[in-house]
Amino acid sequence: MILGISNLYPGDAVEAALPDVAAARRMLSASDASLVPRLQAAGERAAGSDFDPADLARHVDAAVLGLARLGLRHGRLGDDLHDYHCEAHVMEVAERRLGHLIDALGHGSLPPADWLALLVFSACHDLRQRESFQPPGPVGGNEAASIAETFRILSACGFSPDADRETYVTLELMIAGSTFDARPLPHPEAAELATAAGGALARGLGLWLDGERPDWTSDPAAKRGERLGRLAADLDTANVGESFDLLADSALRLCRERERRAGRDLDRAGSGPTCLGFLSRGQLAYFFELHRFSSREGERVYGPGKVANGAGVRRVSAGLLQRFEDEPPANGQAVLDAFADLAAAEVA
Repeated sequence: MILGISNLYPGDAVEAALPDVAAARRMLSASDASLVPRLQAAGERAAGSDFDPADLARHVDAAVLGLARLGLRHGRLGDDLHDYHCEAHVMEVAERRLGHLIDALGHGSLPPADWLALLVFSACHDLRQRESFQPPGPVGGNEAASIAETFRILSACGFSPDADRETYVTLELMIAGSTFDARPLPHPEAAELATAAGGALARGLGLWLDGERPDWTSDPAAKRGERLGRLAADLDTANVGESFDLLADSALRLCRERERRAGRDLDRAGSGPTCLGFLSRGQLAYFFELHRFSSREGERVYGPGKVANGAGVRRVSAGLLQRFEDEPPANGQAVLDAFADLAAAEVA
């Protein structure tokens, strides 16, 4: 579509194994029979009572196929488990966070089609997590590959690139905007690129499009995608404004995933320093430096929770560093256990 990067990423063995929603429903029903009904309920909540049932079904089918493919590729349905970027993250965004947003803002604050686009985003924005090829520009390789697969998912679920171009472009920009630059600030490119200032690309996506696609604001689909992309980025990173136990749990899951992907065993000494750095200084950097709300709606709903969590993030990070000040951790698991204890004390 408008970014011209989706054709760089062909399908893989997971797509071949789950070519359509019928195969996805069979696999999910055999592994966790609650997932499909829960996505259906989330879709009905997003659509409201007057939305076209056939169009609702297409959106739910796309979410189901996205969830199943992520579960097989990086979740508990396959053999390359990612502790954070798996089916659990899909459900926390599609069910808990999106549901909370609808309740807080009111269903009428957005058209039903926008709520449903956010549902499909929830299931499809993290489809790929191991892409080594990076496209030109600020969109990450994982996100670009996820866009490409999302286009194929939409087509498999009854959408047409011509008749439903707005849906394709909207999701393209929503997923592109979820690219998260986690490099410490400032990094060399930050002085030259407005989009390289750390955190979610959604905050600077419009500025980048101004330079790369100057006519994008005359395209209603692109304008919708950029607008919903900012809200989608806030849903993706809403852990900052959720209850402290959920924020801490997301940090632990991400830490486990990082260590697993790096090939570091949590029971071995080599994982101790990296876990300590991620769960202390890394959390401070993410929470206070890298994360910024990208939409007014996201800040309105999750901003107060972030303010309330700030002191706890500082206390837990300081407490973790103090715990291992005199003696380094025996291994990564010791750091995770200490972090969990400190976080539980913060909640108590």
